[in-house]
Parts: sequence; C-alpha cells; structure tokens
Amino acid sequence: MPTVKVNGVELFYKETGRGPDTLVFSHGLLMDHSMFEAQCAAFSGRYRVVAYDHRGQGQSEDPGSGQDMETLTTDAADLILALDAAPCHFAGLSMGGFVGLRLAARRPSLLRTLTLMNTGSEAEPWPTRLRYSVLVRLVRLAGPAPFTRMAVKALFGKTTRQSVERRVMLNEWTDKLRRRPRNVAEALLAVAQRRPVSADELRSIQCPTLIIAGEDDTSRPPSDSERLATLIPGARLVRITGAGHSSALEAPEVVIAAMRGLFGEVERDGGAIADRAIG
Repeated sequence: MPTVKVNGVELFYKETGRGPDTLVFSHGLLMDHSMFEAQCAAFSGRYRVVAYDHRGQGQSEDPGSGQDMETLTTDAADLILALDAAPCHFAGLSMGGFVGLRLAARRPSLLRTLTLMNTGSEAEPWPTRLRYSVLVRLVRLAGPAPFTRMAVKALFGKTTRQSVERRVMLNEWTDKLRRRPRNVAEALLAVAQRRPVSADELRSIQCPTLIIAGEDDTSRPPSDSERLATLIPGARLVRITGAGHSSALEAPEVVIAAMRGLFGEVERDGGAIADRAIG
C-alpha cells in the first residue's frame, strides 16, 4: 500500500482516478480514509483522488506524538506538496475539517476549493473537555471497545441508527470502531485540547468553500456550520436532513451532489475564481 514520508511520519494514502486536478479527503476522529469510498468512486472518473489516514490512525504510522491540529495541518500541507497536488480540492470531515480550516487560512496557495463537513472552528467548551479527559484515561486503560456504543451514537445520527437501508454500513463501522487500538486516545485528547481558529482567520479564507451540516449531528451541531458560513466569505451552506456527524457515510449521494455543485461553479467561473483561491 502506498505511503509517503512527510513531517517525519509515514502517512498511508489511497490514490484513484486521473485528471488535471487533485481532490484530497481528510477523515474524522476514530475513522479512516475508507469513510470516503463513495466519494472517491464518484469523482475518480474526472479527478485524481487521494484519501489519506492521519498520523496514529488508520494505516498511517504512529510516531507517538504530533496528534495536535497544528501538526496534522503541517502533515496535510506536506502531503499535498509531496504528491504534487497543489492547488487541490480539499475535503475534510470533523477533524479533517479542523485541518482544512487551518490550511485554507494559513496555506492558501495549496487549496483550490475547500469542503467542510460536520466541523467547526471553536475550541471545545470546558465541560466537553473534562468529559474527554476522563474518556481518554479510560481508553488508555481498556481500549475503545467498551465505549463503542457511545462512539456510534456520537458519530451517527438517530435517523441513520434506525435505518434499515444503512444497517450494513452501520454494522461495518461499529465493528471497525470496536477494533480500534488504544492509541486512539491520543487523537481524542488532541481534539479535546485543540485551539480555535479565529474569526479573523476565517474571514481571510478566499477559496470557494462548501459547508455541509447534518441536521441530526449532536457532536457538531448545525449552528457550528452556520457560524462558519457567516464568517467565511462567499461560503455555501448545505444542511442534510437525516444525517448525523458522518454525512459522507450517512448521505453519500447528497454530499457528492453538493461537491459537484461546488466544482461546477469553479469550472464555470474559470480562472478568476482559481486565481482568487491561490493568490
């Protein structure tokens, strides 16, 4: 399987498709690159598509440090450069969205467009950070398996959890979550302790931006996405009925359609929007 060494760590990535533009997918906490299989299949006919695993998660190396969002952002920037993918269409869900926001604000030359799914810019409130700190200790001791039900409830909306159509997908991911190693505790801690992206940084983002929110998302409620849409210039907000925190898995067709709309707009506007994105 392909890996690339960037920022002192071997990152796993899966590459499909061919095209003049590259689309990079960045996954959420406790997930991995495979959460974007539907999107990769949909776009690989027209784009070069890269989905990667964050350090210490999935099939990427765990160097024992660097799970914080700033380091993950450097990892992503170096991966984009190492794969000669800049400027790319970058799509991040939850933790991947934390990375995407930082890239767009701090490394704008690397992005052509930005898609943010089920994410936000603010730090976790202290009660949530306190709950996370307790959970981190327990996961370090017992692993994540005893907390699988809690994770499923946080990652998937009520509509999905009750859906017969989504049952196979939900069972597959429940099993994956149950088998995660103890080191996911470090990613949990990094998410809990992350610093906010300031309002000024959000206002500085110039690349065309799509924001996707799940109406059933209790981990990152739609109000977080609404705030992003208010602050990021020209951002478009899509709210998905019946989707929770993992919209790429819960409503893959809707996510694909929304992203196609973003890419189509960029292509219709041509060089003007692209120049603004990479200037």
